[in-house]
Amino acid sequence: MSEQIVYLTREGYEKLEEELHHLRKVRRQEVALRLHEALTEGDLLENAELEDARNEQAFVEGRILELERILGSAEIIPESASAEIVGLGSRVTIIEGDYPPETYHIVGSAEAAPSEGKISYESPIGKALMGHQVGDHVKVNAPDGVLVFHIIDIS
Repeated sequence: MSEQIVYLTREGYEKLEEELHHLRKVRRQEVALRLHEALTEGDLLENAELEDARNEQAFVEGRILELERILGSAEIIPESASAEIVGLGSRVTIIEGDYPPETYHIVGSAEAAPSEGKISYESPIGKALMGHQVGDHVKVNAPDGVLVFHIIDIS
């Protein structure tokens, strides 16, 4: 089974590497200490701290595996994305009707963070914007109906 490529910006890749390093070098040790302390508390059958520490250990180890998978199949989005056509890595400014303009950075799903203006190229808006250029009107099917965005800038 081949790994699916995960697209990341250089910044996103480095951020995930830092998180992985922190989990391996800091969080693992903190959780191990919690487990050790919980094991010395006595009754193992009714030890809520032990159960909580084990759950945290499972979460940390699961996240480490997930980050290793993502980074192992990552492809860095080139910085020299076209300023003429929307693609991975593009920063797109759009406007809808009378609303103020919004700028989105088109990224891979692993680093999408809509609250930070980073949307996945696989999201409904991301899919609709891909391949378009300044001046295009793009329709997006949304739960409230069809939204029409006007692309005013690509960088």
